[in-house]
Amino acid sequence: MSGKTIVILGGGVGGLVTANELRRFLPPEHRIVLVERNSDHYFAPSFLWLMTGERRLEQIKCDIRSLLLPGIEVELAEAQAIDIGNQHVQTSTLVLPYDYLVVAFGAELAPEMIPGLLESAQTFYTYDGALKLHDALKSVSSGRVAVVVSALPYKCPGAPHEGAMLIADFFRKRGLSQKVEVHLFTPEPQPMPVAGPALGDAVKQMLGNNRVALHTLHKLTRVDADTRELSFEGNDAFRYDLLVAIPPHRGSMVARDAGLTNEAGWIPVNRLTLQTQSKGVYALGDATAISLPGRWKPDVPLMLPKAGVFAHAQAKVVAQRIAAEIAGGGNPSEFPGVGYCMLEAGESLAGFAFGDFFAEPSPQIELRQTGKTWHLGKVLFEQWWLSPLNIRREALRLALSLGGKALGIPIVI
Repeated sequence: MSGKTIVILGGGVGGLVTANELRRFLPPEHRIVLVERNSDHYFAPSFLWLMTGERRLEQIKCDIRSLLLPGIEVELAEAQAIDIGNQHVQTSTLVLPYDYLVVAFGAELAPEMIPGLLESAQTFYTYDGALKLHDALKSVSSGRVAVVVSALPYKCPGAPHEGAMLIADFFRKRGLSQKVEVHLFTPEPQPMPVAGPALGDAVKQMLGNNRVALHTLHKLTRVDADTRELSFEGNDAFRYDLLVAIPPHRGSMVARDAGLTNEAGWIPVNRLTLQTQSKGVYALGDATAISLPGRWKPDVPLMLPKAGVFAHAQAKVVAQRIAAEIAGGGNPSEFPGVGYCMLEAGESLAGFAFGDFFAEPSPQIELRQTGKTWHLGKVLFEQWWLSPLNIRREALRLALSLGGKALGIPIVI
């Protein structure tokens, strides 16, 4: 059997897990190439702790190679074009032919899409943004902090709510909760609408308990940097003292130019196999568009949230399916649509949302009671993910797995 070449575009959660799983499944004659432009890997869920000063940058980053098994090639370059017909990828350094392609670009942030947002807003959605936001929070002693979901869709559906609660907790610890108001704006009708009204009400209660004022159905249209005023479609303007934004997201132009995306810029895939319409091409994680049962508005279908937990599980499915096809047999798995999320609430407390997003007639999600256990689980996962692939990582894998079983939750690691 001649060796095959699998090219993976993107070194986030999905790309890393795909590469490692393929290397475990396939013998050495098969070439696995990961294309990623950054040699440093950052653990994005910890950007919130970077924002509050509970982490330093060096605590949440590592060299991307330390997270990969031997026998995986890392091409530190930018993917510039995909030629589906001729089965090759043009990068900033070379042309890579492939037999199988896995597109794991993620989602790009595009604050320039809303007038005034780029010039006015802080964000915790990037590591440098979280660092700058920490300094900005320290300079606030009174006034109104606006946390704004500026457009849909966005990655990590719980992050805006976590961010707002952790910001409120930041000021509470400084004795400023009576002087600083925290407001959360979203164009959605409730927190995390894909999870249903019960979970939405539970998150509302969490926000209220943390003195965060929630404003739903507020679609941001522009920001006036001079007057510090937010304009919304069909709602009154709001004046802020500090603006924290979840910027608009968009899909990769490389994927769009290759003809892989829909009109919105996301890649449609088979929700069970993650296959695109192009033979030998898979896509996973934030770059994809996967519809779910049900609708959150009469004309708006529910879509699978963009979250690392799904990219992680999808990567395992993609790797197994590619390996099975190369080997010419096996019973490849399917993506089950099960996911979970820890919701940080401050004071070392967190909630835990878990459920089946493919359930009929609509996703079935529940929120476990807020407690220190879930916060500890998130800390453990952070340490596990950033550890080199050695005995320590295996020990953490076992601890997380046993902890998940004890709580009756299938933690995917």
